[in-house]
Amino acid sequence: MPNRKGAPIHGLSKRAREVLDTLFRLKQASVGDVLEAVDDLPSYSAARSVLRGLYQQGLVLREERDFRYVYRPALPRGKVSRSALAHVLETFFDGSPELTMKALVDLSRERKHDVDWVELEKLVRQARREGK
Repeated sequence: MPNRKGAPIHGLSKRAREVLDTLFRLKQASVGDVLEAVDDLPSYSAARSVLRGLYQQGLVLREERDFRYVYRPALPRGKVSRSALAHVLETFFDGSPELTMKALVDLSRERKHDVDWVELEKLVRQARREGK
C-alpha cells in the first residue's frame, strides 16, 4: 500500500522496517531511543537519517520537544500489517487467501505454535455467513 506520498511500505529497507517496527513498539521515540533499541544502527547520524527518510516518505510523524524531534508512526499498525500481508498474498500466493492460509497453517505446525483453532474456525464461519 502506498503511503500518502506514494512510496510502498513493503519497499522499505530492512533497517527502515526495523526502525518503523521499533516506533510501533515504543509508540514514540527520539533518535537516541531508536539508536538504543535497534541493534545494527552504527551511529546517531544513521538513526537520524533513517528517521528523516521515513518522515519524508510520510510513514512517521515528528514533533519538536525540548529542542529534539520525537517520532511516531503515521499509520496505525493494523493498516501497515494489512498492507504488508496484501503484498505477500499477491507476490507469493497469486492473490489466493486459501494458499496463504494453507502456508500459515503448515508453518504453525512446523514451528509448533499454539494456535486457537476454535477461534480461527469461528472467523471462517463468520466470513462465510457474511459472504466474504
